[in-house]
Amino acid sequence: MANLSYKHFTLGVEEEYMVIDPHTRELKGHEQKIVHEGQKMLKDKVKAEMHQAVVEVGTDICNNVDEAFVDVATLRKTISGIAESMGFWIGASGTHPFSHWEKQLITEHARYNEIVNELQEAARSNLIFGLHVHVGMETREMAIHIANSARYFLPHIFALSTNSPFWEGRTTGYKSFRTKVFEKFPRTGIPDVFNSIEDYDNYVKLLIKTNCIDNAKKIWWDLRVHPFFNTVEFRICDIPLTVHETITIAALFQALCAKLYKLRSQNLNFMSYSRALINENKFRASRYGIDGSMIDFGKETEVNTRVLIYELLDFVDDVVPHLGSRHAINYVHKMLEQGTGADRQLKVHEHTGSLEKVVDYIRGSFLQDL
Repeated sequence: MANLSYKHFTLGVEEEYMVIDPHTRELKGHEQKIVHEGQKMLKDKVKAEMHQAVVEVGTDICNNVDEAFVDVATLRKTISGIAESMGFWIGASGTHPFSHWEKQLITEHARYNEIVNELQEAARSNLIFGLHVHVGMETREMAIHIANSARYFLPHIFALSTNSPFWEGRTTGYKSFRTKVFEKFPRTGIPDVFNSIEDYDNYVKLLIKTNCIDNAKKIWWDLRVHPFFNTVEFRICDIPLTVHETITIAALFQALCAKLYKLRSQNLNFMSYSRALINENKFRASRYGIDGSMIDFGKETEVNTRVLIYELLDFVDDVVPHLGSRHAINYVHKMLEQGTGADRQLKVHEHTGSLEKVVDYIRGSFLQDL
């Protein structure tokens, strides 16, 4: 058993940033100037998004969390520097505290025009910012197996990432309102179990054949076996305020995949639960973040969410040394102690009564500790 290799569990991290007007603190379309300038320095690691006030970045394929940290930190510093030189600010939060989507411009691009044309107001109002983590896989067969089992843990890790308590100037009562906004899209949320990679591929082929989608990238689930890369892509999380939080969440997804792989290689399996049950925990995570309780389906009882996160840390503990990610995983304790991005945003609002001050806090956290 000792000779299991975890080398193929590479990491790729994608983050979506907000472009802010320093005077009004509103979201601001930047006519892709930041993207064009960014591409000169960072090539295809910087992309436009559907809304002009969003900049998307993605790392190279990273062999471990340390490489991912350097890459994400460099992307944040570079994009922030470019934006400041053009008179903008950059921030990372699942939603903007008070900007209204109706005022935001859509990026001129065939793909976005097509999505807006099909999804209409659901697309235009989708002004949200997420974190996507890709974990490399040996084979697509292994990817579908790991994706099936990893579904159960999505709400636990998502709870740690919750960072969107405000929407259009209102306190929503949710720690992640971003997920509520995104649910208006088709093919979102927790996926079903697929019996095999052929089963999944046939599902995609059927949707393409019947003109539901033109390619598999229009499947926007919280977790998907990537249509073109050998990765499992985790898409459930809000973009965190800081790089440290992003890397910790990436480390958790990586460790989870490695642990499920290890079990599989010992002919063991993690229980598979229905989408309907996992959705109960996802709702609780979006509503209460780390301060509620979730259901332990094995015990059929409610358990404090923090306790379940500690249990997750115990579950993956034996593979962490192989991945060299102990320091990143340990940061979970700090996150539990200081609260999620949503908790911290709400605290600023409580102390100041000002959503503009919340935007200042978001901006101030963007390069924290770098």
